[in-house]
Amino acid sequence: MHVFVRLAGISALLITTGSCLAADKMKPGLWEMTMKSDAMKAMPKIPPEQLEKMKQMGIKMPDMQNGAMVHKVCFTKEMVDQDKPPSGGREQQCQNKNFSRSGNSYSSEIVCDMPEMKGTGNVKGSFTPDSLTSVYDFKGVSHGQPVSQHMETTGKWVGSDCGDVKPPVMPQKK
Repeated sequence: MHVFVRLAGISALLITTGSCLAADKMKPGLWEMTMKSDAMKAMPKIPPEQLEKMKQMGIKMPDMQNGAMVHKVCFTKEMVDQDKPPSGGREQQCQNKNFSRSGNSYSSEIVCDMPEMKGTGNVKGSFTPDSLTSVYDFKGVSHGQPVSQHMETTGKWVGSDCGDVKPPVMPQKK
């Protein structure tokens, strides 16, 4: 399950950062993202009392609904105004390579080269001002075990006010 959680985190970051590119198309604000995969369907359900303990410890878990992870993401105006996807985040070492965008569609290769996980993947998606879709496929090795991940993501704009949802921490521009 640890491998899946790491892949889901990497997938979420890469898919959502890749989708930030619609400077003239996507709306900044609060988005609801739904990520589906076979691996998520097989995950054991966390008991409500354990979720409550995690919440008390400050750990925010996404909702799991029908084999899908649903979470909120806040995109700032600066994020959606970028010319290219942010490269990497502080919690992962995977990189976007060969990014391309044509109109409202985009694609990128993802390369992971960490001691505990190595592999490559691809993400392809499209967006409108109020929605986005993407498909992510990854193959590699994690802790010596083969890993194959297919994930489909949909997103919908909820509103311009992010409320208490903070934008993801992005690397500083150089």
